[in-house]
Amino acid sequence: MENRDMANPYNTVKCTLSVNDKAYSYFNLRSVDPEKYDKLPFSIRILLESGVRNCDGFHITKEDVEKIYNWELHQKSEETIEVSFKPSRVILQDFTGVPALVDFAAMRDAVNQFGGNPLTINPICPADLVIDHSVQVDFSRRSDALEKNQDLEFERNKERFAFLKWGAQSFKNMIVVPPGSGIVHQVNLEYLARVVFDKDGLLYPDSVVGTDSHTTMINGLGVVGWGVGGIEAEAVMLGQAISMVLPQVIGYRITGHLSQLATSTDVVLTVTKHLRQVGVVGKFVEFFGPGVNELSIADRATISNMCPEYGATVGYFPVDEKTIAYLWQTNRSAEQVAYVESYMKAASMFRDFNNSAQDPVFTQIYELDLSTVVPSLSGPKRPQDRIAQSDFKLDFSQCLSSKVGFKGFGIAEEKLNASASFEYEGSTYTLRHGSVVIAAITSCTNTSNPSVMLGAGLLAKKAVEAGLEVAPYIKTSLSPGSGVVTYYLKESGVIPALEKLGFNIVGYGCMTCIGNSGPLPESVVEAIEKNDLVCCGILSGNRNFEGRIHPNTRANYLASPLLVVAYAIAGTVDIDFEIQPLGYSPDNKPVFLRDIYPTRKEIQAVEQQFVIPAMFQQVYSRITKGSDSWNKLEAPQYDLYPWNESSTYIKKPPFFDDMTKDIPSIQSIKEAHALLFLGDSVTTDHISPAGSIARNSPAARYLAARGLSPREFNSYGARRGNDEIMARGTFANIRLINNLVSKPGPRTIHIPSGEEMDIFDAAERYRKDKCNLIVLAGKEYGTGSSRDWAAKGPWKLGITAVIAESFERIHRSNLVGMGILPLQFLEGQQAKSLGLTGREKFTINIHADIKPGQLVEVQVGESGSFQTQLRIDTEVELAYFINRGILNYMVRKLA
Repeated sequence: MENRDMANPYNTVKCTLSVNDKAYSYFNLRSVDPEKYDKLPFSIRILLESGVRNCDGFHITKEDVEKIYNWELHQKSEETIEVSFKPSRVILQDFTGVPALVDFAAMRDAVNQFGGNPLTINPICPADLVIDHSVQVDFSRRSDALEKNQDLEFERNKERFAFLKWGAQSFKNMIVVPPGSGIVHQVNLEYLARVVFDKDGLLYPDSVVGTDSHTTMINGLGVVGWGVGGIEAEAVMLGQAISMVLPQVIGYRITGHLSQLATSTDVVLTVTKHLRQVGVVGKFVEFFGPGVNELSIADRATISNMCPEYGATVGYFPVDEKTIAYLWQTNRSAEQVAYVESYMKAASMFRDFNNSAQDPVFTQIYELDLSTVVPSLSGPKRPQDRIAQSDFKLDFSQCLSSKVGFKGFGIAEEKLNASASFEYEGSTYTLRHGSVVIAAITSCTNTSNPSVMLGAGLLAKKAVEAGLEVAPYIKTSLSPGSGVVTYYLKESGVIPALEKLGFNIVGYGCMTCIGNSGPLPESVVEAIEKNDLVCCGILSGNRNFEGRIHPNTRANYLASPLLVVAYAIAGTVDIDFEIQPLGYSPDNKPVFLRDIYPTRKEIQAVEQQFVIPAMFQQVYSRITKGSDSWNKLEAPQYDLYPWNESSTYIKKPPFFDDMTKDIPSIQSIKEAHALLFLGDSVTTDHISPAGSIARNSPAARYLAARGLSPREFNSYGARRGNDEIMARGTFANIRLINNLVSKPGPRTIHIPSGEEMDIFDAAERYRKDKCNLIVLAGKEYGTGSSRDWAAKGPWKLGITAVIAESFERIHRSNLVGMGILPLQFLEGQQAKSLGLTGREKFTINIHADIKPGQLVEVQVGESGSFQTQLRIDTEVELAYFINRGILNYMVRKLA
């Protein structure tokens, strides 16, 4: 990058620190103004330290540092305060890591074409990539499920994995963790996170941005981190600072004690619903209060993990004594643990949650008494829709008949008692509304937490002892977030019981939580579809958006691993556990959930005995070595990637095809048609699905035309290295509701002809006619995963602007990063209140003097118009937009 570094003006506050007779240096920020520093939230202190350490007068200026130091003053201001931030590292997973490396490979080609040095495209900021999103639950309920799924994972993804291996060899300063190691966020928590960096004797806090929105899980360990779009992460890897709005910080005070039956899952679902209701989008949340001492690091990580679901940028727990104990438990070195504790205390970043004198100033404070937390689930379509488990039966019944929406399926009264019998493995079974067909212990949210995993094991053990079973057609699975989980489940003796109930270990990865749930039995699918049944998935995940988990589970509920096992045994969610038994013992005695549910005290006793440092040492000592399959993979040995034009996995993207060295002039958007007219809470799963490729879709037709059978289609997530497939998969969610058409699905109206067709086909026809396209949307557009293809795909379809009532933070940034204009309806306005039908022509006039946050007029037809706010929030974002995207911006700078 640019060589404009200057002497750091803050070198004067550098101090020395001796730890076990070794000398270190660090920046003593408190020495500048102790009174002001002590009022700063601990999360802001991390931003401040990064600003001070990286202050070079160019990427990070002295003004940036002063703004952060004066956070208390600025957070009360109506003015938007922009600062720059350089995280310590970047983390990626393979679904987002493959397109990032594809972009890097294409950027090398572009820089080379412009006469620059292609090797300048190389991570400057350390980056870790964990391959965890590829494995699917193709096999379950069998002893060899793990081996079968891993073999099939390699068979399907051999080309992708070889490309990632090329990236690991070609790009310096990047570690690739091979498949089968675990889920990225759990591996980050247990192994990759430094908490404090030691760089040539200089100590500073670990901080991270990741290409997965649940990067926030690491906040539970005292590391500030959050999810960004893949495009933004690429810029950070290349040495750019993140331009961000100085955030408000919401203090969340925790008090009280958890009941013996409540779990960390119940806590996080309660927090998620509460914070969604009060509104924390774009803000930091920092937890404090004596109740935090009740929570283990794993409990805190669970709460931080679902930060995207409650809408905040981070959900931060400062470093304390439990952090240090966790570092010991996870087998970090004695040297590292010593300097982490000494540095955090010396830098006034070490927290005592019982000491209210340490409480900083917060923008606003909310509270939770842990004693009010009860066993809970969330759903059926959103993670913030928490229901007390005691109210679940009634809630599901009401959802069935309520009109179609987040809490409704619109089932007619005469069809509420519909049922369907089917044959499976020689026996006859019956499905009804509420029947469970998927039960998955999955996701880093919960599999990183020994208390809920062991709790599920103990519940399973008691269930088996009572003679209970799970119906064989229910697709049960257990996908741990790391090998450590397998270790302690085996050592504690609960694996046989879990397997008896069908919860065999099926793989180490995200699996069901991201839609890699694999196929259901054909007889089950046929029974559901022919009778229009609302069947259910129960999973210990963090997302349950429509169409995400499986196309045939219209209702999906998030729950603790204990409740996943319980509802699998029950076989239905249409049950009141207080008065209805889970099942019957061999001697026909009723067995209630309360009879087999382990207490928190029971679980803690087992956890203390079996979760030990030796397990972490055993698992992580071999993590980067990989399996035989990985080690046998051959990768190209070139600095410039040799693209294979016939590949359906890795294809050179078109982002730089028409690019010149000159910055393009700003163009107004003339007479655009609305490709889609969408409602509220359109997620990135709606925009760019990660799951299976439907056989009748444009993407399937593309693959079939190249000789691939449906068995070889793989998933959209695995195909993110090929822009042609991803364009065809954009808005391909079968649950997408587009107001231009009458039924849910990936269809739209081609306005000029009035024909209904697949969205991709309509976009292609508009492209041939050289028509501009926009999208109209409601609130929370782009909620969900931080997937960059939810912006790249619309760009590929020719969408030039999105006009919405509000945007999710990461997705808005991604749109800007692809040169797509994000416009927001003014407060109190929406498409329908303005009388828009989506069939009009729209002209958006933007000029060379465009400014962040300005009002932009949208002309409708020949006479109407309305005002919108430009949601480009900073000058840096504006530079990205003017350059037609962040990738073009970076190539122009480097060439």
